[in-house]
Amino acid sequence: MLPLRRYPSKALLRSLPLIGVAGFAMLAALPAYAQEAPDTAAEESETRGKNADLIDALDGEREIDFEANEILFDQDTNTVTAQGDVILEAGDQSVRAERVVWNRMSGEIVAEGSIRFVDADGNQLFTERLVLTDELEAAAMSNLLLVFREGARLAANEARRNEQGDIALDKAAFSTCSVLNEEGCPKNPSWRVTAERVYYDRQTQRIRFRGAYLELFGTRLLPLPGLSIRADGSADSGFFIPEIELTASNGVSVSDSFYWRIAENRDLEVSGYVYTATAPMVSAKYRQLTDKGAFQITGYGTYGSRLPLTASGQPNGPSRNDIRGYIAGNGRFQFNENLSLTGSLRYASDRTFLRRYDISREDRIRSTVALENIDRNSYLSVAGWATQLLLVNQDQGQVPIALPLVDYRQRLADPVLGGTVELQGNTLAITRTDGQDTQRAFARAQWNLRKITPLGQEVSFTALVRGDVYHSAQNHMTTTALYAGTEGWQTRGVAIGAIDVKWPLIGEFMGGTQTITPRVQFVAAPSIRNLSIPNEDARAIDLEDSNLFALNRFPGYDRVEDGARVTYGADWQLNFPGWRISSTIGQSYRLSNEPVLFPDGTGLTERFSDFVGRTEVRYRDFLKLVHRFRLDKDNFAIRRAEIDATLGSDRTYVEVGYLRLNRDIEIDFEDLQDREELRLAGRIAFANYWSLFGSAVVNLTDASEDPTNTSDGFEPLRTRLGIAYADDCLEMGFTWRRDYIELADARSGNSFQLYFSLRNLSFR
Repeated sequence: MLPLRRYPSKALLRSLPLIGVAGFAMLAALPAYAQEAPDTAAEESETRGKNADLIDALDGEREIDFEANEILFDQDTNTVTAQGDVILEAGDQSVRAERVVWNRMSGEIVAEGSIRFVDADGNQLFTERLVLTDELEAAAMSNLLLVFREGARLAANEARRNEQGDIALDKAAFSTCSVLNEEGCPKNPSWRVTAERVYYDRQTQRIRFRGAYLELFGTRLLPLPGLSIRADGSADSGFFIPEIELTASNGVSVSDSFYWRIAENRDLEVSGYVYTATAPMVSAKYRQLTDKGAFQITGYGTYGSRLPLTASGQPNGPSRNDIRGYIAGNGRFQFNENLSLTGSLRYASDRTFLRRYDISREDRIRSTVALENIDRNSYLSVAGWATQLLLVNQDQGQVPIALPLVDYRQRLADPVLGGTVELQGNTLAITRTDGQDTQRAFARAQWNLRKITPLGQEVSFTALVRGDVYHSAQNHMTTTALYAGTEGWQTRGVAIGAIDVKWPLIGEFMGGTQTITPRVQFVAAPSIRNLSIPNEDARAIDLEDSNLFALNRFPGYDRVEDGARVTYGADWQLNFPGWRISSTIGQSYRLSNEPVLFPDGTGLTERFSDFVGRTEVRYRDFLKLVHRFRLDKDNFAIRRAEIDATLGSDRTYVEVGYLRLNRDIEIDFEDLQDREELRLAGRIAFANYWSLFGSAVVNLTDASEDPTNTSDGFEPLRTRLGIAYADDCLEMGFTWRRDYIELADARSGNSFQLYFSLRNLSFR
C-alpha cells in the first residue's frame, strides 16, 4: 500500500477542466492536481518521478488556473483532494470552495464548503455542496443561492440538473431585493415569490414557477399561477398588476395593461380603463429602437360625453357623445456624427380630454420637429412647431404655426482683425388659420474679439450687422397694435457695436476665497426701424439679471434695442469648504432722450433702468437658495421677486418657490401681466423606507395686480398629500390630490390613487 501523499501548494497552473453552464453554470470534471514549484532541479526530478503517472494522466486536458493551500493524493482510493481556499479559474468563469474531491475511478467530483461560482455572464452561484460527473451527465446541489448579474436572487433547498443543462429546484424562493441594508447588515427582503418547484430552461433563459405565491413583508398575499420570468432580467410579455384610482371626473377607475415583447428592439403596451362615471377607455404605446435611433407612439381613445367649447374656451351647448382621444409621438434619429432628426408630435381631440382623464395637467401642448447638422464650425437647423391650446382663454385660430424655421450659422476658420466672425442666415414663416401671417428672412455677421490686459482685465469687442426682410398680411387681426407692424413688404438694417470690460479681483476673506468682478459695457446702435416690423418673437420683455448685459435686451429677433447705453454692475463670489455664495447686481443708463419701445413697467423705459440682481447660496447638496429681484430705481419698490429654495437630503427635504411680478403693465400686453404664486413641496422620511410627501400650488394674485384675474388673493390651484414605501425592489404608496380648477367636464375635486410596483417582475 502506498502512503497518502501531501503536497503543500499555492499551485502551479496545471491541466484542469472547468465547464460552465450559463445562468446555473457548474463545475465540470475536475482532474485536480497542482503542486508547489520545487526549489531545486533535484527536487523537481524527484517529485516528477514519484507522481509521473498522475501528471501524465492530467496532461492534455484544458488548462485552468488552480490554487489551493494543499493537495492530497490517495493512491489506495485513487482520489485527488484539494483543500483550503481552493480557486479554479477558466476564462471569465471561476469557482471557490473550501474542499474539492475528484474520484478518478467513478469520475465523480464533489465540491464542499462555501462554494462560489461565477459564470461567463456574471451570474453567481453559492452553495454548500456540489456533486458532478466528469461528463456533466448529472448534477446535484444543496442549500444553494443563485445571484443573477442583474441583482435578482433565487434560493432553494435542493436542485438537480439534467443532461440538457436544465435545472429543477425544490422549495425555492425568488426576489430582486438586496439582502443587505445600506450599513451592510443583513435584512429580510420586502417581497419574494415562493414556489414548490422552479424550473430553469437553459436554452430559453426562462424561469417557470409551480405553486407560486407572492409574499410581502413575510406575509403570503396571493397566488401567482403560471408565473414565468426571464433569467437574464430582460423584459418579458405579460400582464401588470391592476391600478385603482378615484377621481371627481370619472369616479372609481380600474386599469390594467398587457406588455408584449415583440422583439429585442420593439415592444407594445396595451391598456384598458373602466370607470364608474364615464365610458371605458383604451390606450396603446409602441416603442422601437432602430440602428439610427428610437421612437415611440402613444394613443388614447374613447367614445364618451364631452361639453363643447367655443374657440375662446367657453361652454357652447349641452354635452354630447363623441370620439375623444389623444395621440403623441416622439423620437430621435442620428444619421451620422453630424446629422440628426428629432421630433415630438402631439394632438388632443378637445381641450379637456387630457385633464379629465388625468393624462396631463398642461394648459397647452406643442408639436416640434427639427433636422439639424452640426459640425465644428457650422450649424444648420430646419425646424417647425405648432401649439394647441387647452386651458387657455384664447382663440385657437390666433395661435401661430411656424413652418419652416431655417437657421444656418457658419464660423469662419480664419480670424479677421484678430477676432472670430460668425455668419448667420435665418428664415421663418408663421401662419395662423384666423389671424396675421408673417414671413421673415435675415442675414447677420458678427465679429468678436477677446483680450486679456497685463493687469488682468478681460476686454471684449463686438460688432454686428444685419439685414432683414419681412412680409405680413391681415395685420389688422392682431389685437395689440404695437405687435402688428405694417402690412406688406418691409426691410430693415441693424448695426450694433459694443465694448465689454470685466476685471476679476481674487483674494482671501474670512478664511475663504472671494472674487469681485466689476463690469462695464458700452453698447451703441443707430436708430432702427422697429414699429413697421411685425413682432412675433420679442413680446415677453422684462429686465432680468440674465439679459442685463445682452446686446439686445428684447427676446427674439423682431425687436432690436437702439441708441447708446452704458451698463454697469458687479459679480461677487465667496467660497468656503462646502459653501458657495454668489451675487450679481447691475443697472443701465441710456445716453439719449429718444423714445423707447419698451412698455411701461418693464424697468427699461427711462434713462436709468431699474436695479436687477441675483443671489445664490449653496451648501454641498443640502442647501440651495436662489433669489432674483428687480428694484424700482426711484423708490426701491420690489418689482420682481423670485425665490427658489431647496433644503434637505434626497430622502427628507422641503422645496419653496415664490414669484411676484409687480410691474403695473397695461393689460393690453397679455404676455406681461402681473402675478403672484407660491409653490411648496416636501418629503419626510421615516422608518428607513417610508416617507410622507406633499405639494401645493397657490395663486396669490388679486384684482389689484391683474384686473382680469378672479382670484381673491389666495386661490389654491392644486394640492397633494401621500405616503410611500420605496426600497431597492419595491415601491408602493397612497396619494390624495385635490384640483381646484374646473373647466367643462374636467371637474374640480378630490382624487385618490393606490400604486404598487415590484421591480424586475413585470409588475408595477
